[in-house]
Amino acid sequence: MNQAQSSWQYKTLSAGASALESSTSEAHPSGSRSYDNYYYNAQSAGFDVGSESRGSRTICVTNLDPSIADPFLNVYFGEVGEVTRTRINLEDYCLPHAFVEFVDSSSATEAAQKLNGAKMLDQDISVKILGKPSEKDRTEASQHFQVFVGDLTYEVDNQVLRDAFAVFGNISDAKVIIDPLTQRPKGYGFVSYSTKEEAERAIEQMNGAWLGHRQIRTNWANRRIEPTEIHHKRRELNYSEIYSKTGPDNCSVYVGNLDSSVNDDELRRLFDQYGKIMEIRLHKVKSCAFIRFDKKESACSAIIEMNNEEINGRIIRCSWGKF
Repeated sequence: MNQAQSSWQYKTLSAGASALESSTSEAHPSGSRSYDNYYYNAQSAGFDVGSESRGSRTICVTNLDPSIADPFLNVYFGEVGEVTRTRINLEDYCLPHAFVEFVDSSSATEAAQKLNGAKMLDQDISVKILGKPSEKDRTEASQHFQVFVGDLTYEVDNQVLRDAFAVFGNISDAKVIIDPLTQRPKGYGFVSYSTKEEAERAIEQMNGAWLGHRQIRTNWANRRIEPTEIHHKRRELNYSEIYSKTGPDNCSVYVGNLDSSVNDDELRRLFDQYGKIMEIRLHKVKSCAFIRFDKKESACSAIIEMNNEEINGRIIRCSWGKF
């Protein structure tokens, strides 16, 4: 998209057009929350992510071309060290990502050092070791406030979204969600701010504003949990304990205390980061929903990560459910 097209789009906004046109903010992806999800998803899938006394043998590769296959990854990363297993995920996040496990942790470290930012089929890949997220990472992640932006036209990309919201404060990340199969925008995105006040201003002033050919809608995404809450949450919900509380074939999550404004699409965008969703049943009268994943591990991760999160002003409750 060229500058003239972007400027034309910004002029349709009801307020702050001149500020939006002159914004030159650069992208600084926060990524801490996503990194946590990668770590726990890899761990639940049986990849060796190390421990306090032993380094991780697994790396996470993001920004992959959708055509990448496991044999290619084996050859590509086999140049660094012996690869024991790989797994490509096409369902979560806006672009495919993969887990690659090496025979030893030194090979994983070397791969992250040498291949981060390297080209793979014309894509600049990101390579990181999947070690246990530090308390510092969690603290940084909790300090960002995420705004959901819906009803976006196909012309809106990451930069257009960032520029449109930059007038309200310091943006740490702005992302339009892309369908990994079609590579077309899904029609919504997220903007993260450093402070709650900045996010509140953006939600208040941009809800119903015009961006491109369409009026957009804004709302809170799921709330970032404070560091003290994270410690309590991890202690309260242990993965092994939760996993063992239901049968081996149960892949369903109960979500309670939902606000009446929550719909199927919102639940899908909040929960699909934990795995492939097969079905959602929303019961607005009872203020609850049931979400069925394709794997028990995905459902368990969703329960742990989403329990006690805030959605549209209400603290939700997550536990095992039955369809």
